[in-house]
Amino acid sequence: MKGTPFKLKQKLSPEAAKAKAARDLAMAKTPYRRAAKADSQMKHRNSPVNKNKDYDHKSGTFKSVKANRGNDGQGTKKEGKSNYKI
Repeated sequence: MKGTPFKLKQKLSPEAAKAKAARDLAMAKTPYRRAAKADSQMKHRNSPVNKNKDYDHKSGTFKSVKANRGNDGQGTKKEGKSNYKI
């Protein structure tokens, strides 16, 4: 992926990178993800105090980016894929 400002951990061929971008976009456009993003944006607009935090939809609270995206140290493998439907 050209033009990215940070180093990527995955070194993908151009074909694989294009396929991954398409999969990622499809996942981002699922009804659940669209609703979650809209909800998060609304909560951030209503509460500017939590500017540097992520909204965790499971616990319903604002968390640090590290804690939220790392699933509180558990990683994402334990979450399963049942919540995300394409």
